[in-house]
Amino acid sequence: MKKDLISVADLSREEILDLFRFAKEMKRKFKEGKGEKPLADKTLAMIFEKPSLRTRVTFETGMTQLGGHAIYLAPSDIGLGKRESVPDVAQNLSRWVDGIMARTFAHQTVADLAKHAAVPVINALSDLEHPCQILADFFTIYERQKHLDRIKLAYLGDGNNVCNSLLLAAGLLGTHMTVACPRGYEPSSAFFSLATGFARGSRARLEVLRVPDEAVEGADVVYTDVWASMGQEAEAEKRAKIFARYQVNEKLLSNAKEDALVMHCLPAHRGSEITDEVLDGPNSIVLDQAENRLHIQKAIMVKLMANKP
Repeated sequence: MKKDLISVADLSREEILDLFRFAKEMKRKFKEGKGEKPLADKTLAMIFEKPSLRTRVTFETGMTQLGGHAIYLAPSDIGLGKRESVPDVAQNLSRWVDGIMARTFAHQTVADLAKHAAVPVINALSDLEHPCQILADFFTIYERQKHLDRIKLAYLGDGNNVCNSLLLAAGLLGTHMTVACPRGYEPSSAFFSLATGFARGSRARLEVLRVPDEAVEGADVVYTDVWASMGQEAEAEKRAKIFARYQVNEKLLSNAKEDALVMHCLPAHRGSEITDEVLDGPNSIVLDQAENRLHIQKAIMVKLMANKP
């Protein structure tokens, strides 16, 4: 792996699969009480511009389980780009800690942290990507012994950071992926183009459709996310009307395979992008996704931070 994990595109197909194998083994050992401490005496700085339940708890818990320590830095602690410049923050932290995790609004902030830091930087979410979430998602599918290069994943909703990262991973891993979204809410054209380039090598099929039923037809995995992300609260009412027909409900799910897995990166707006019946139903693996944030991020941190001076 490279020094940093800023984008899914920083990884090759083999590196992703190697990460999955490593995470699976680490998870097994931990469940058996045989967990190791490869990050003893290591410290992770966790920079948060956006609040989070899963990101904070899984990274902090992961560092503890690996024998290390995590420091939570709230927005008021730093004031990135306001109280102190991003390069100054990166260079100062590099003198004290062994890794930096950042959950930011602007993707450029994470990129600049990586550019100026001497220690590994992990993108825990930006406005363009959510690589740790998507690696946890595909790891969750991988655990179920699904052949990643033989399945169809249907994503319904906003072409947001989650969608961008899903496309990159699908292109790399050979997963056929269909995005269903309203006109004007497509995934980034730059990310779709990059993912399409990866797909040519893996023989994946990537497409954007308008009709939800067509998108989920024959799908092995049906994935959705909130219609209005953090920072888009003012658009929530408008988006609710535009995205209404993209709701993942039992009727829509009947077009997918009978055993199709239902995924959501959480938090979910119940009754909006997904119904209670589906989110809590027998096909839902949302809590497995959430748990696997811990395990895949532990694998990432060990790969990036272990045995580094």
